[in-house]
Amino acid sequence: MEDIITTIKTNFLGQIGSILGEWGPKFIMAIITLIIGLWIIRMMMKAVGRIMETKHIDSTLRPFLITLLTFLLKVMLFLAVAAQIGIKTTSFIALLGAVGLAIGMAMQGALGNFAAGVLLLIFRPYKVGDLIEAQGELGFVKELSVFVTIIETFQNKTVVIPNGPLLGGNIVNYSQKGNVRADIPFAIRYGSDVEKAKEIVLDVLKKSKYVLEDPVPSVYVTELTNTNIQLTALPFTTVEDYWEVFWGLRGEIVKALGDAGYEAPYEQRVVHMKQD
Repeated sequence: MEDIITTIKTNFLGQIGSILGEWGPKFIMAIITLIIGLWIIRMMMKAVGRIMETKHIDSTLRPFLITLLTFLLKVMLFLAVAAQIGIKTTSFIALLGAVGLAIGMAMQGALGNFAAGVLLLIFRPYKVGDLIEAQGELGFVKELSVFVTIIETFQNKTVVIPNGPLLGGNIVNYSQKGNVRADIPFAIRYGSDVEKAKEIVLDVLKKSKYVLEDPVPSVYVTELTNTNIQLTALPFTTVEDYWEVFWGLRGEIVKALGDAGYEAPYEQRVVHMKQD
């Protein structure tokens, strides 16, 4: 009986020794590889963070890109460690691909918004604080994230626009040049003194504290309709004072023309009577 126990012990210890001899160095090297790999990734991410800061990459996008890149590098490291131990990673990679495909299909809309958000943050067609018109909304950009853009309209409404449709449509940035032109249409009757009307309106524009001196404001005849002469005042103003000019000066122009004797235009028709 003792001989049997001794034999079992000898075989068991021999197998343990064989396993340790075969797998021990692999496990040790895998652990060393993992530790060194994690340290290298950490150093790389610090360097990438400094580069992004130097290149003025958007602060909203920076943490996300670093997190995503760190995750991808760690996945690659763990696969390399598993292969070093001797674990076959082919099935694992296929499983990751299937899971990624399923998640991508389930979050197709969200991923589209995310991709558009990344492009918006990189190319910066607008920034926080800009006055933009997009998706039928006009307002100031309050927040730009990787999924949505939040704007605040002049009616004090908060509008959340997904980045995907926003990037796919037209974006009008009123703040890009630092000033914006407020086109103010008005009309006078046929037979009225057009040049005098221009002078009156120009005087209103030049006296306004909201109208910029440069570029110089102007007034032009823009259309001749069946009933009146259409003119347009073209003052430039800051983005913040746009509505003060667009709506506020409209009333002042009407008053100034009225005080000068210009009557409001009305529809006119000329009737020719046929005589027998």
